[in-house]
Amino acid sequence: MNNQLTHGSITKSLIFFAIPMIIGNLLQQFYNVADTFIVGQFLGSNALAAVGSSFTLMTFLTSVILGLCMGSGILFSMYYGGQQIDKMKTSFFISFIGIMIFTVILEILCLIFIHPILHFMNIPQDIYQQSYDYLFIIFIGFFFTFLYNYFASLLRALGNSKVPLYFLAIATIINIILDVYFIVSFHMRVSGAALATIIAQAVSGFGIMIYVFIKQKDLLPTHQHCYFDKDIIKKIKDYSLLTCIQQSVMNFGILMIQGLVNSFGVITMSAFAAAVKIDSFAYMPVQDFGNAFSTFIAQNQGANLPERIHKGLKSAILISDIFCIFISLIVYIFAPTLMLIFIHPEEVEIIRQGVEYLQIEGMCYLGIGCLFLLYGYYRGVGKPGISVVLTIASLGTRVALAYAFAPILGTVAIWWAIPIGWFLADTIGIIYGIKKENWTKPSR
Repeated sequence: MNNQLTHGSITKSLIFFAIPMIIGNLLQQFYNVADTFIVGQFLGSNALAAVGSSFTLMTFLTSVILGLCMGSGILFSMYYGGQQIDKMKTSFFISFIGIMIFTVILEILCLIFIHPILHFMNIPQDIYQQSYDYLFIIFIGFFFTFLYNYFASLLRALGNSKVPLYFLAIATIINIILDVYFIVSFHMRVSGAALATIIAQAVSGFGIMIYVFIKQKDLLPTHQHCYFDKDIIKKIKDYSLLTCIQQSVMNFGILMIQGLVNSFGVITMSAFAAAVKIDSFAYMPVQDFGNAFSTFIAQNQGANLPERIHKGLKSAILISDIFCIFISLIVYIFAPTLMLIFIHPEEVEIIRQGVEYLQIEGMCYLGIGCLFLLYGYYRGVGKPGISVVLTIASLGTRVALAYAFAPILGTVAIWWAIPIGWFLADTIGIIYGIKKENWTKPSR
């Protein structure tokens, strides 16, 4: 089921490789969206605010692990594209050991410092205990998150985006069933939502690992590959750490925005919690397309096919722009209806604030679509540092504007700061690409 992206139709290769990744990540979002929907409907707005604010922190911490796995995946793609299979297997051994140790340390630290973390996030006292109950269980499941994302990154690096989708589909169904079972039948409140999530994550993590060990033995390192090669360690460090920094900086900025949102009270927190879920679903496909594009670039970079990379960039821009324009119209027009998925109709002020957020973001999805392509391109050509620069520009602008103007203009300043950050980073990335990557050079 592995797929070489170094030959054949570029547009077709990109679309068919990206589709399972898009569907898979949309399913992965159901982990928290199922929690949000059931919690909001059965436990009320305070519980929804607790789960929603916890989701932002969980996304940030998960992004650290995901960034390490994605960085290793780019290196796997390059070795695979260049048919350097022995080096790919050695990099598998080194990165697996390193990321696993890091994950265990992160999990322990989060459990030890959970109270300082909640205080840093400005969690209101009336939902503090519920936030603690939810996050304590979620933190325990970090190791399962590592297992799934590591082996999913390995398979996707080789062009296999379908198998990770299958395991996510199974895990999503389990998560939704257990949500209803624990919350509605056993009255476990937010702890039940968290327990359902980590059980589902365990199924997907161990499931995909077992699949690789049984069905993809040719990918696994043998005794001769299990050594610490200095050159490969350096490459893993460069790719994984920089991608990790890029992912974590991006989500740390979101976490800081969450802290600012929390200062406006539970109503704004509930509106933000619901609207962010909708927003994440809206742009998730173009985010995953950017990740698929990164694998395409990396394989062709490893195979030394610069003209194919140049043509792929043009195809990716066209596909991304068409999708972003379509989804912008959907979100802007149907924002009130979408908020009712999570919020009762009588919660008028929560719905109003959520609609305001969605319509501002919904007008600007072209900006984030372009940014995800830039991230994917620069990771794929071996310049993850540029992705870090773009992330800092985007998030730094977002946080600075939000904190500067929210006390004066209210929440609308927070909402507008987000797309302004996207477009600033886009401008930097495009100018660099034209000057340093010869994007204006015509392809043969």
